[in-house]
Amino acid sequence: MSHRSAVLSLGIAATVALTLAACGSGSSTSAGSSGGGGRLGVVASFYPLEYLAEQIGGSHVSVTDLTSPGVEPHDLELSPRQIAAVEKAGLVVYLKGLQPAVDDAVAQFGRGPVVQAADFSPLVDHHLDEDGAAGGEPGGGTTGDPHIWLDPTRYAAVAKGVGTALAKADPGHAADYRRNTDGLVDRLATLDREFRSGLAPYKGREFVTSHAAFGYLADRYDVTQVAVNGVDPESEPSPARLSEIQRQARAHGVSTVFFETLTSPKLARTLASDLHLKTAVLDPIEGVAHPGEQDYFSIQRQNLENLEASFGAAR
Repeated sequence: MSHRSAVLSLGIAATVALTLAACGSGSSTSAGSSGGGGRLGVVASFYPLEYLAEQIGGSHVSVTDLTSPGVEPHDLELSPRQIAAVEKAGLVVYLKGLQPAVDDAVAQFGRGPVVQAADFSPLVDHHLDEDGAAGGEPGGGTTGDPHIWLDPTRYAAVAKGVGTALAKADPGHAADYRRNTDGLVDRLATLDREFRSGLAPYKGREFVTSHAAFGYLADRYDVTQVAVNGVDPESEPSPARLSEIQRQARAHGVSTVFFETLTSPKLARTLASDLHLKTAVLDPIEGVAHPGEQDYFSIQRQNLENLEASFGAAR
């Protein structure tokens, strides 16, 4: 470690120590091994993992999401109070490689048990191939496309891992965690069947999206993602890439350019205008702006409906 890095780490550690002292051990709003009212304090890095912790943990857990509702998670920066929450947590649930600030906080300050989502569903590299489609290559570990939750089957595997970790961290409520995990996995199996049935008539069809977040979904249901940007939604496509997407869209009868909810739709709308196509939302569910009004399941079902409509399904 360089002298500068060592000084920075000491500075962060000192700030965290002061924040912990300021928070006090009895605060019901700070995540900890006890999250208030005897509940297990769980820290989740962003919405899909927060949702799992809440659904499986129920009334036995107090969940803190490091990424605020409606905030794009890739470029998250943590405050000293959030780093302190990681240090105090009874369980941390995160996806390594998606949010570097969270990776650093867990590595430097995490003291309790940790669930690393990719341990239960290894990542795949969904690169953009020469034809402009997102193709898969085995990746494994913590490199590759992080968007595993968009495949209900992969998300179910992560849910089982979270359930097991909760039962181990809080054995007094293990039976409830197992029951809640089984119920959530059953709901995800139902969602998987809905996607299989809904997209079965459109095997091999292409859809154009502004962000290459849907590679796992496309792999699972035999449709093809053509992405304007890569896995990082902030990347900028080259003019050659845009020209190739235009060629593909015309050649394959694409009707819609999809954009997402947490980043600017300007590029997708410009591309759609140039091609005289419609636009619609395909939500990667990286964050939910209004958690009380929608959740993972309602958004996924809307995604399915929008995909079916883009392929020509009658409504």
